[in-house]
Amino acid sequence: MRKKKLQERLLKAIPGGAHTYSRGYDQFPYNAPEVLQKGKGSYVYDNNDNKYLDYGMALRAVNIGYSEKIINEAAIKQIKLGNNLTRPSNIELEAAELVIKEIDSVDMVKFTKNGSTAVSAAVKLARSYTGRDMIARCSQHPFFSYDDWFIGSTDVKRGIPKNIQKLTKNFSYNDIGSLEKLIKLYPKKIACVVLQPATHICPSTNKSKKDCCGKVKCDRSFRFSKNNYLMQVQKLCKKHGIVFILDEMITGFRWHMKGAQYLYGVDPDLSTFGKAMANGFSVSCVAGKRKIMELGSIEKLGQERTFLLSTTHGAEMCGLGAFVETVKFMKDNSVIEHMWKYGYALKKLMNNLANEFNLGKNIIVEGPSCSPIYTIRDNSGNISLPLRTLFSQEMIKNRVLMPWITLCYRHGPKELKKTEKALKKVLPIIKNALDGDIKNYLVGDSIKPVFRKHN
Repeated sequence: MRKKKLQERLLKAIPGGAHTYSRGYDQFPYNAPEVLQKGKGSYVYDNNDNKYLDYGMALRAVNIGYSEKIINEAAIKQIKLGNNLTRPSNIELEAAELVIKEIDSVDMVKFTKNGSTAVSAAVKLARSYTGRDMIARCSQHPFFSYDDWFIGSTDVKRGIPKNIQKLTKNFSYNDIGSLEKLIKLYPKKIACVVLQPATHICPSTNKSKKDCCGKVKCDRSFRFSKNNYLMQVQKLCKKHGIVFILDEMITGFRWHMKGAQYLYGVDPDLSTFGKAMANGFSVSCVAGKRKIMELGSIEKLGQERTFLLSTTHGAEMCGLGAFVETVKFMKDNSVIEHMWKYGYALKKLMNNLANEFNLGKNIIVEGPSCSPIYTIRDNSGNISLPLRTLFSQEMIKNRVLMPWITLCYRHGPKELKKTEKALKKVLPIIKNALDGDIKNYLVGDSIKPVFRKHN
């Protein structure tokens, strides 16, 4: 195997070789480009100008397309105005009022630069509001924050004090009984419940316990259900005085313009947004009910303070300008509707081809059409990381980067056709590997879970 000089430089300069573990070399096959130099639309380019159709889309942060001219211009406009001023900026106020206008559950909002900070701020507010310390977080949702309260509940808990670890407890998605049991076990001790509205699994309804309907338009919405799982969680939180936090980093500005919370008919106490809200620019926020959010304010004299968020670059003007323009573009161009339709077509294509090559039980594409998820299983039905690595490896050979599936507005008919051509070349290789020895096909090591105890 060839020596990877850039990877060596990255590892020498940066712990893990990237500033996000999900970008690390252990998350991609050996033939993945070591670095990327640029992106345009739904494509990225390596240092040799090799062009790849991208389904990673900057860890789900880009929902329109890379280097969108109108979004870039909005950001540059704010840069030319100073980008970061001594007092609040005009765009800071405009962006805050836009969040409040768009998201029905929001009375106040505070911006920051990343999702981890926003979710931890929500947790702090919940603890301050309730006077309780414990946190209940959904075990099926992989990442909420890099802070101690969350990392201490994972396998990567080295460096986290044991007393902190004990304060975060897990419950299961679509299992209201597991949350009820947790609340009963720790009465009046849980400050907040933290979960994503959905991933590849949607909130169950009285009509269906299946993971997802898989349709072009989600039939788990409040239009079809009076009592879906998220509604049950909300009722339970209200009954026991627990703050209901929805982490919409992934679902926000993808499931619905008003958030997945609107689609599923719930009214959380606090929400967090980020990733796609500014088409790749660094913007995130904690937002929610005034009675909770104002604990981090200063105007009520004599009120004990909660030091919420105070970051120099939290309201950097270029990102907020990009956010305002992103919302406008999404509305004008029906971006979310496009992602639902393209995702449905992609799921149908991948599942049909898998069946055509007798791989229907091995390669499964499921989840909401706006954000499909694929799993690859061995002949015993077990999820196989080596097979997933091989799939990704062979797709890269065909200039398709598909570590997972994230959709954007610039994925269109041409991109679907390119994906189809790649799959028709890759699936026979997967079939042969299943029937033989995968070692004969896989180059380099298998990808690894991010949350693992040992390297």
